[in-house]
Amino acid sequence: MPKGQGKTLAQNKKASHDYFIEDTYEAGIVLQGTEIKSLRNGRANIKDAHARIDRRGEVQLINLHIAEYEQGNRYNHDPTRTRKLLLHRKQIDKLIGLTQQQGYALVPLKIYIKNGYAKVLIGLGKGKKKYDKRDDLKQKQMKRDVDRALKEYNK
Repeated sequence: MPKGQGKTLAQNKKASHDYFIEDTYEAGIVLQGTEIKSLRNGRANIKDAHARIDRRGEVQLINLHIAEYEQGNRYNHDPTRTRKLLLHRKQIDKLIGLTQQQGYALVPLKIYIKNGYAKVLIGLGKGKKKYDKRDDLKQKQMKRDVDRALKEYNK
């Protein structure tokens, strides 16, 4: 865990299976009303979420599901609304150039609280092919077998 990073609220475990993560960026999230309370309760799902850069040069987080807050009567939020991410202009300009290339996408990796603010770690990922995914699964299985054998040997 990087220094200063607080409690992890949601994690995208499928991202490393579907993408080669080449670079990561920390971004703030613009939240409304009861969203932060629901996030602090761990009621977020980023499995289907992705980020994109719109025409105005702003980074948007799409399909992030933050469940409605139970005690939040009529002031509750829309669970899957598009949320703006806060990045420096130089980072956005760099991401615009990198995402123009074929096969690259912005993938949210995890959401956490840092110094009282909700942050999202987005990764610049290049999509994996099926054979890449199979190779990763084989490598993981072989490592598991070696660890198991070493554990038995060291008993």
